[in-house]
Amino acid sequence: MPAFVGLPPETMCQLCMASVTGSTGTGDVLIGGIFPIHADRIYQEMSSDPFMEKPAPITCQAFSAQNYQWLRAMTFAIEEINRNPELLPNVSLGFWIYDSCVMLQRALQGTLWMLTGQPEPIPNYRCRADPPLAGIVGDAGSSNSILMARLLGLYRAPQISYFSTSPLLSDRIQFPSFFRTVPSDKFQSLGLAQLVVHFGWTWVGLLADDNDYGQQGIQVVKTELLKAGVCIAFSESIILSQADRNAFHIVQIIKASTANAIVIFSLDAGLVPLLNELVWRNVSHRIWIASEAWSTSILFSMEKYTNLLAGSLGFALHHGQMPGFEEYYTSIHPETSPGDIFIKELWKEEFKCQWMDQVSLWRNQTGLCTGWESLVSLPKLYDASNLRITYNSYRAVYAIALALHDLCSCRQGEGPFHHGSCADIRTLQPWQIPLSACSPSCQPGFRKEAKQGKPVCCFHCVPCPAGEISNQSGSSECSKCASDHWPNFRQAQCIPKTVQFLSFKEPLGIILAATSIFCSVLPVAVLGLFVYYWNTPIVKANNRSLSYLLLLSLTLCFLCSLAFIGYPTSEKCLVRQAAFGITFALCVSCILSKTIMVVIAFNVNKPNSNLKRWIGPHLSYMVISICTLVQVLLCLCWIFLSPPFTEYNSHPQPEKIIVECNEGSPLAFWCMLGYLGLLAFVCFIVAFLARKLPDSFNEARCITLSMLAFLTVWLTFVPAYLSTRDKFMVAMEIFAILASSAALLCCIFFPKCYIILVKPKTNSKNHVLGRRKH
Repeated sequence: MPAFVGLPPETMCQLCMASVTGSTGTGDVLIGGIFPIHADRIYQEMSSDPFMEKPAPITCQAFSAQNYQWLRAMTFAIEEINRNPELLPNVSLGFWIYDSCVMLQRALQGTLWMLTGQPEPIPNYRCRADPPLAGIVGDAGSSNSILMARLLGLYRAPQISYFSTSPLLSDRIQFPSFFRTVPSDKFQSLGLAQLVVHFGWTWVGLLADDNDYGQQGIQVVKTELLKAGVCIAFSESIILSQADRNAFHIVQIIKASTANAIVIFSLDAGLVPLLNELVWRNVSHRIWIASEAWSTSILFSMEKYTNLLAGSLGFALHHGQMPGFEEYYTSIHPETSPGDIFIKELWKEEFKCQWMDQVSLWRNQTGLCTGWESLVSLPKLYDASNLRITYNSYRAVYAIALALHDLCSCRQGEGPFHHGSCADIRTLQPWQIPLSACSPSCQPGFRKEAKQGKPVCCFHCVPCPAGEISNQSGSSECSKCASDHWPNFRQAQCIPKTVQFLSFKEPLGIILAATSIFCSVLPVAVLGLFVYYWNTPIVKANNRSLSYLLLLSLTLCFLCSLAFIGYPTSEKCLVRQAAFGITFALCVSCILSKTIMVVIAFNVNKPNSNLKRWIGPHLSYMVISICTLVQVLLCLCWIFLSPPFTEYNSHPQPEKIIVECNEGSPLAFWCMLGYLGLLAFVCFIVAFLARKLPDSFNEARCITLSMLAFLTVWLTFVPAYLSTRDKFMVAMEIFAILASSAALLCCIFFPKCYIILVKPKTNSKNHVLGRRKH
């Protein structure tokens, strides 16, 4: 965070800013205060060449005795604390107080004046070493407080408002160092709407200041009224930047409307021109529903507004006791408060007199202030029932003082700062206000859970449930992440879920893909060997055309496993199981055809045999075509009636998105797989029955062994497939494809390759037919 930096006077830069003055009181630690002592201002006319000289200062006017009372509540609290030996012993509090005149510009000027310590504020510099500024009390208006809070939040300088009620200021992220002693307008707005509904008013008008306080507050009222079925007759803004507050326009609308109930969300200062216009135009018989900013204003005690405001309703802020404040306030006097730059204006306001210069001060002239006046003589000056905002100002000072007292009570080694250190009260930084809480604030990733039988401030911090987060301290509830996001380890932030599928880039995918490609080369190599030795007896005896077709189909079987690796797109999901089923059906059909041809070949020479007519390629191709066509039709029905599709699955592992192929119809998948099993089983039975046919090289034995291995692999695959999830399920199917294909290749063709390459002498007609020389 930015730190205050002190510079020697000779190196300070000079900015063309207005000189700022206010009331000050010395002390070891300062508390700033910003109050709207004046309710209006006058802008001086610009010179003929405004770019050559500084603009004239803005003149504040319309002194508010009521708002001055808020200031005096602050000084009363400071004096009371300084006299208390048990609160901040050996530490005195001082103050710097500034008049904002209900202006954003002056609120910002006063804030910079207190932060920098200079009549002409220099941003980011503190040009005095001490005393330190503990915090700022103020401002009254929400718009001013929002501007101040944005600046003070940069320095983590505490700010406590006694009258800013905008709901926006409750945002701890935007305003980390803002606090207040009044409730948010959110609750008041709901209450005002409920008040209208309670009395059954269904046709109401709405008025509000054109600032944050008025517009945010009236918007909540309007929303709640519309929910309750109340109709809005009109909704107008009081334009504070205009001297007459556009009173004529608003009064015209009120007179033209038949709405008798009117909700006004405004400060009392902004209402004066409007009320004057209403009185002048003799508007009466209206029910005014007042926000807290003017519901207890002195406007109600003014005789000229008595008939107009009679019967008004509204909410008021809470108030409390300030023992001794009445005596303190009524005893103030210009002579005993020489540093108070506002007290003479109070005298002018209350006693209707004018001050002369110091020389003629004590001349008893008509219309002049004598100095002998006493506030005790004014019976209406002090109203104990209307000290609500005054009391909140008093409480704000005590909030800072109590925090400073906790800071002074800190023990080295047990402090809240680095290595248990404590802050020095005379050199403290603004961000150093120890906490006082029943339970420490819950960190991000946790939520509050009330302690049974304890106040609401006492709670447990419990971790957010799985799939939910809290991204700020002190959260009462956790929020769910979006469907494609998941909480991080601390459950303080939603991060994108890991997308998981069997990728070509991961080790498992690389191994399976490499194995598939390597294995697909082996049938091609065997095919080349068979073509090279195409005229040898062992190649002829094994039905060359069927062997070639079987080797090509085995190559496709190995390669079809690649369709199961990589991102499962819709096209890939649609064809991969069908490709697997059809290529394997072709492969097993070739083996079944070879088996049938072996049986026929060894039975054709038997007497009265009718098998001679089946000798020839037409039977082989007919068996292959029929068996493969059944699988093709089954896969086509699957694709057209219930096609597979890409699915994003988070159920097995909520923190991941498993991208997989949904088979569409599990029944179709198992039918396709079952048909392959049926073909293999038939082939196994035929080959098993023909295994003892007389021949030195009986291929039926090789086929029996290959079908036994094939069936074993797929029977083992079924329970393994059903017990795995996500990408490992896909890997299991790929492994079964590769293993079963390799079993067929090795069991059927390895013995033939061995004879061709290692024992060429046995590759003869006599050996193949079982005729050996003796």
